[in-house]
Amino acid sequence: MTQTPAGWYPNPDANRPGTVRWWDGNTWTEHEHTDFSTIEASKLSKREARDMIAHAQQSIHGLESIVNKHGLRKYEDFTLWRQERIDALNKFQADIDQDVARLTQERDGVQAELDALREEVVTLTATRDFQDVGLFDYEHPADASTKLATELEAVRMKIKSAIRNDYAASMADGFLFNNSAAQGKRLSNALKKLLLRAYNAEAENAIKTTKAGNLATAQARLSKAAEQIARNGKMIDLQITDHFHHLRLKEIELANRHLKALQQEKELEREHRAELREQRKAELELKKEQERLEKEKTHYQSTLDALRAKGDDEGVERMLAKLADVERAIEDVDYRAANIRAGYVYVISNVGSFGPDVVKIGMTRRLEPMDRVRELGDASVPFRFDVHALFFADDAVSIENMLHKEFSQDRINQVNLRREYFKTTPEQVLEALKQHNVEVLEFTIDPAAEEFRESQSIRAVLTSEPAAV
Repeated sequence: MTQTPAGWYPNPDANRPGTVRWWDGNTWTEHEHTDFSTIEASKLSKREARDMIAHAQQSIHGLESIVNKHGLRKYEDFTLWRQERIDALNKFQADIDQDVARLTQERDGVQAELDALREEVVTLTATRDFQDVGLFDYEHPADASTKLATELEAVRMKIKSAIRNDYAASMADGFLFNNSAAQGKRLSNALKKLLLRAYNAEAENAIKTTKAGNLATAQARLSKAAEQIARNGKMIDLQITDHFHHLRLKEIELANRHLKALQQEKELEREHRAELREQRKAELELKKEQERLEKEKTHYQSTLDALRAKGDDEGVERMLAKLADVERAIEDVDYRAANIRAGYVYVISNVGSFGPDVVKIGMTRRLEPMDRVRELGDASVPFRFDVHALFFADDAVSIENMLHKEFSQDRINQVNLRREYFKTTPEQVLEALKQHNVEVLEFTIDPAAEEFRESQSIRAVLTSEPAAV
């Protein structure tokens, strides 16, 4: 497509006949003048001639201003100049767009900060409202529990919802003060907030002071506080709602459950450490016995060699018998050390400490099982234990588990299974052993309880004597 060079051409505007207009090579400009070549001077009046001349002069002045501004350039120079101006405008526009994008991003960031601050204001306002009625954030025992923390959070959300939606406490409507319903409502709301604050303070105190074994006491204390509030607010039927009271009792229960779990864990840990100590003692005893028997075997072997050298056949026979006994003892100790299920099962009781019909059923791998029985009767109980049965078994663990299962319903401590005390009689334990074909060479039914019975006799004598004057 050929490009028309710049110059004056007939005006394309049909409303402007008889004029020419400047074409810059790309577009029409606003510059135009009369096309004198199409006008006959003889037909013009003086006024029309003057107007035409004035218009021509104006056009000339316009052209002169264009020349003065741009100078006389070739068409290619003008096109290059025009493109430079367009590029400059485009760069200016790009800079403006970049500044707009940056400012828009800054505005969005400021808006996000403003929204966060508005949310914080809402949260702080809600926190202030909760504190007005005595509900504070404090360290709850169940917060540290991976099992109870989620349940506690759900309860706390319900507690806050009850306060926020005004159904933590209830009262009668239409209470008048100074014959004013508005003042009566304000007074009722103030009293409700005051008594609810006292109730929540009591609930927090109950949670902080609860122990593993006093759940009923802590809950009863909070229930009493709710009853007192109901009595004091009887005039306007002000009381803590059952729903809100149940939530706060649940909060106390969660604290108690966590504390009980911690107590049980500590108890199991102590029992496990005691079991490890018992096992360690058994291992040390077996090792010590092995060393003793090995020395004894070496001594007998040396004596046997000496007797053989002397030709003492009778001495050799005696020494061979002793050596055989020692080797059997070594084999037995080796077996006990290798077989961790082997050991002694014991059935013992302590009438003076736990009363009649209470037995302890356990096992020990100690080389001397009575050492374990004596340890159980140390200073932690007032009297020593009596032994009803004490027998060795290759699988003492299975026999112990069988007896524990047999009397599982009779366990005194149903929480800590390491406490091996059962509410049963020695006769029933013996019958269970017989039913499971466990061979017991000796079983004592009646406990001797010598210290306990002697203590009773002494106490009877002391109480029967007259008081010293």
